Amino acid sequence: MECVVREKEKHKKEMMAVQDSMDVLSGKWKISIISSICYYNERRFSDILNDVVGISNKMLSKELKELEVNKLIKRLVLDTQPVSVHYVLTDHGKTLQTIINNLTDWGIEHRKKIIEE
Repeated sequence: MECVVREKEKHKKEMMAVQDSMDVLSGKWKISIISSICYYNERRFSDILNDVVGISNKMLSKELKELEVNKLIKRLVLDTQPVSVHYVLTDHGKTLQTIINNLTDWGIEHRKKIIEE
């Protein structure tokens, strides 16, 4: 009986971890934004805007701020004329690279499977 209780507690913690992850990464745009920065290592606002089809300036700005608050990306202000801003993944953000690669591979295979049938 005690073993069953421990397993339930473990499962509960795992489900909470999944929910925490989804809270940070959910939404229509975050994974695409992270993917853009991940692929190129460093991106300007306008580059991400071009990569993420359909996102508005206002929404991209909001999403970038949220990703920054969650320590997944870092905003670099470069002392150039005019001033330019670049976005990079933090070390913590780089831990998502495997997940992004797995999602990409899964998406390619899923599209093939759907088209086949």
